[in-house]
This record gives sequence, C-alpha cells and structure tokens, in this order.
Amino acid sequence: MLSTFLILLPIFGLIVAGYGCRMLGVLGPTSATELNKFVVWLALPALLFDIMAHTPWHIIYQPGFFWAFALSCAAAFVIVFLFQKKVKGKSTADASVDGVAAAYPNTGYLGFPLLLLIFGKSSLIPTTTATIVVACILFAIAIAMIEIGLQSEREFHRLAIKVVRAIIKNPLIISPLLGAACSSAGLTLPDSLETFLKMLGGAASPCALVCLGVFLASRQKAKASEVPSGAKMSFTTVGLVVVAKLVLQPLLTWVLAVWLFHLPDDLTKMAILLAALPTGTGPFMLAEYYRRDAQITSAAILISTVLSIVTLVAIMHFMQVTPLA
Repeated sequence: MLSTFLILLPIFGLIVAGYGCRMLGVLGPTSATELNKFVVWLALPALLFDIMAHTPWHIIYQPGFFWAFALSCAAAFVIVFLFQKKVKGKSTADASVDGVAAAYPNTGYLGFPLLLLIFGKSSLIPTTTATIVVACILFAIAIAMIEIGLQSEREFHRLAIKVVRAIIKNPLIISPLLGAACSSAGLTLPDSLETFLKMLGGAASPCALVCLGVFLASRQKAKASEVPSGAKMSFTTVGLVVVAKLVLQPLLTWVLAVWLFHLPDDLTKMAILLAALPTGTGPFMLAEYYRRDAQITSAAILISTVLSIVTLVAIMHFMQVTPLA
C-alpha cells in the first residue's frame, strides 16, 4: 500500500505546491486563470497534437476502450441529473451542471501525468481518447442540456450551431484533430517544430498540476465572500456527486471493460484509473459561464480531489498497479 501511495506522491505534491503558493500569496489572485490559459491554450494542445501526429490510425482506433469509458461517464451523468431533477426538483440547467460534475474526470490535468508515470508512453493514446470524450462529447451534451433548460434558443438548428461553435473553439479538441490529420496525410514535421512541440508539451503536466492546486486554493479563499448570508449548500448533493465520480464511475468502467468489452489488462487498468480521477475544473467553468450556482461544483472538485488520494491508492493497490522501472 505504501509503494502505491508513493506513486501518487509527486502528482499530488505538485498540487500541494500550487495550493501553498496561492494560500501564502506567492501567486496572486489571477494566477489560476493565467496558468489555466497557458495549459489549455498552449501546453496541453501541443502535447495532444504531438501525440496524434505521430500515431497511426490503427493504434488510435480502440472502440472497446472508448465505449467502456464513455458509457460510464454517461451513466454517472444521467444518475445525478435525474436525482437532482426528479428528487431535488432542480431546473434542467442546474441539474445538468451537477450531472457533469459527477461525470467529468480530470483527464487533462491529472490523467496524463499519472498514467505516464505508471504505464509510460503507451498510456498517451488512451488518455487522449478519454480527454476527447470528456472535453468534446460530455461537454457538448452538458452545453446542449443547459441551453435547452434555459430555453435561450428554442429552434434546434440555432441550438446546434451554438453547441458546435463552443466545441470548435476548444483548443483541446482542435489540436488532436489537426494532429490526426497530419498523421493521416503522412506529413513529416520539421525538426524545429518537433522541438517546439516537445518543449511546450513537456510543460503541460507540471503546470496543469500546479494550476489545479492554485485553483483549489483560490476557491477556498473566495468561498466565504461568495456564499450569501443564510445560503445553504446541499451536502447530500455534494456527497452524491463525489460518490458517483470516485466510486460509481470506476466501478461501471470495470464492469464494462472486463465483462462486456473484454479489454486487455493494461487498457482495463488505464480506463478504470481515468474514470476514478476526481472532478475536473470544466464543470465549474461551465457553471460560471452560464451564471449557475457553482457552490456544489466547486465543493465537489475540492472534496473529490482530496479524497481521490485515498480512492486512487485503494484502486491501484487492488489492481496491483506498479510504476515502470
């Protein structure tokens, strides 16, 4: 168990470093936003483009892995969405925000460094696939559900255009698609561009982890001033979101990967670990953009990130995951 924890130590150590720097004032109030922009617009797109540009299609095409991961995300979303809508009586828009918080693993910030540490470069394609599922498909569904709930666009074609625009503006979607296009066309990248991509992509994992720590600290600092007097947050809902994210989703992924799609051992472990990651920052950004209540989402991100230290250690110990020598 101790050796399993030591695998995660450098990952969460970088998060703690970012958290501490923000809490101590070493990094300012806008640092989370600026670091996030660097990761989302430069470092991570460079990494995704580089991966896809050097990977043949027959390696990228892994339908069993795709569906095992995607269906578990969908199930977590639907369960929390229906509970919030039918039991708690929330609006479609607010229930969608809570649903996506339960189904949105932090593949971009935590997935790449964690799986790279454990499985090496063989994990890059599955992690990229999972990131596309989360950042493209799940995000598109969430946007569509929120827009439907808000009824800001009653005509279907206008709603579809709005969703498509939101997706194509996402650099985490465009970069791997461009990389895949280069690979399909058989293009060879110039050495100078290769060096540029590798230098920039190499900064993605450490910067993303530090950024996550800064973000969590910023949410802690802002929480007291953001919660109005007399406002109460549903801890039942936060608990449901966290359990769905850290327990239900990886459990469903295991069932699908092993019993339905019969994935190889390494791919099964990768799918489960990616599904077991804590809630990413995407749902909070979505709530902020649409001016929905972000208390549950921000609490779920913080609590699931802290608890994932325990749940990831337990899952890795159960699956007998060991890092590469």
